[in-house]
Amino acid sequence: MAERVVKQARAERTSAAVLLAAAEVFAEYGFTAATVMKIADRAGVTLGAVYFHYRSKEDLARAIVTRQPDFVVPPDSSKGLRRAIDLTRTWARQLASDPMLRAGGRLVWEQDRFMHDAENSHQQWTRLITTDLQGAQDTGELRPGVDVSAMARLVVNACTGAQMHSYVESRHMDLPSRVEEIWRCLLPGLAATGGTEALEPR
Repeated sequence: MAERVVKQARAERTSAAVLLAAAEVFAEYGFTAATVMKIADRAGVTLGAVYFHYRSKEDLARAIVTRQPDFVVPPDSSKGLRRAIDLTRTWARQLASDPMLRAGGRLVWEQDRFMHDAENSHQQWTRLITTDLQGAQDTGELRPGVDVSAMARLVVNACTGAQMHSYVESRHMDLPSRVEEIWRCLLPGLAATGGTEALEPR
């Protein structure tokens, strides 16, 4: 029993090390130029160890993209409109330094090569923001008549565009201020109060 637990723990550590190495390699080289050998070398494991946990480079890329929300956890619990804002703020602050998010940010440009029938990154984030905005609409935080689905798509599209421009101009260092700017432009027509109170520190 103890031996099985030790083996399982070792396998989990190896799997996590491979995934982290894959994120670093994808962030550095992009999906096309990344190789399983580069990932194995970065993780300090054999090719066999990589393939034991992940069937292919595509499998690794899908794992990183589909788990993006797991790496974005706002520091404070919030709901509705505030949670949508907190989610994008946290993502923007972490992107410059978190290898998993940096990999996800780069892989989003190439996801048509490995996501196939799975939910892609845009759909995934849109679904999460839609849920938060729907909660805000249900509690009267939004102006009457706001199209929640369309607004969620707009937020995701705006953040994606900000991410791309921010990478070119500052390697994502100014992304938090760009996300703040997005919300300051959107909130007057979105929030029931017509102001930007949701952006203020609590």
